[in-house]
Amino acid sequence: MIEARHLRVLRAVAGTGSFSAAARELGCTQPAVSQQMKALEQSAGTPLLIRTGREMRLTQAGEALVRHAAGILAGLTAAEEEVAAIAGLRAGRVRLVSFPSGSSTLVPAALAAMRAEHPGTRISLVEAEPPRSVEMLREGDCDLALAFRYGGPAGSAGEWEDLVVRPLLTDRLVGLVPDGHRLAGAERVGMAELADEPWIAGCPRCRRHLVEVCEGAGFTPRIDFATDDYPAVVGLVAAGLGVAVLPELAVESVRAKGVSAVAVEPAVEREVVALTLPDLARVPAVAATLAELERAAAR
Repeated sequence: MIEARHLRVLRAVAGTGSFSAAARELGCTQPAVSQQMKALEQSAGTPLLIRTGREMRLTQAGEALVRHAAGILAGLTAAEEEVAAIAGLRAGRVRLVSFPSGSSTLVPAALAAMRAEHPGTRISLVEAEPPRSVEMLREGDCDLALAFRYGGPAGSAGEWEDLVVRPLLTDRLVGLVPDGHRLAGAERVGMAELADEPWIAGCPRCRRHLVEVCEGAGFTPRIDFATDDYPAVVGLVAAGLGVAVLPELAVESVRAKGVSAVAVEPAVEREVVALTLPDLARVPAVAATLAELERAAAR
């Protein structure tokens, strides 16, 4: 019989490439990893790893088992959490991953409400931008992902069709120009009016979308700086080094000193959602966290 703990060890070995690295990731000893892998190979009835010196490679059977492990472990987690909640043994555990501006705006209120209503629920938070956050969900490394997507070519209607999608809000992009800029204080600014400006771009997905929007307005932006750090974007704009467009959530999450926010035309929006797997959506702790994220977005 294949045990879940052995599958977790196999995934760690496959991901890190060695027993010692897997042991460090799992917080155990290298001999313990070796013993569990031997037990798994005995259960499977076939070799799962090929050891060549210090290198570790998966056999065809090992690759098949790793491919199925994420779904198996997600299903087991869902079963454990639901049974434990029904039996009243514990409130549950939720591993949440969020993009940075969501972490600083929507997440705090939702987690504070969860702690007040369900103090026994343990919630962890790590940050990742989509599509990495969505990959983490599918790989079984989190239970709930706060993500976003843009309309048009940068977004795909079918990219989340295997997931439970809970819409939270529509986040409009705003333009940022330095205080004293010719367009500071304008009620609305057409993207074409910024064609000759140097640009500061954000995360890779946002950067790609910026180029698409600008090209739709008839020009290709000259991107002088690119950074995933929103305070850095604001600082660069405030220093007069360029202009930017940021989601309203991102502007809310930083102290926008030295810059002016202006509405841009045509309106550019992104959809902010919470994502989970169908099995996990039935877990009480995950369902409660989803509900609190919805309430936080509605405020």
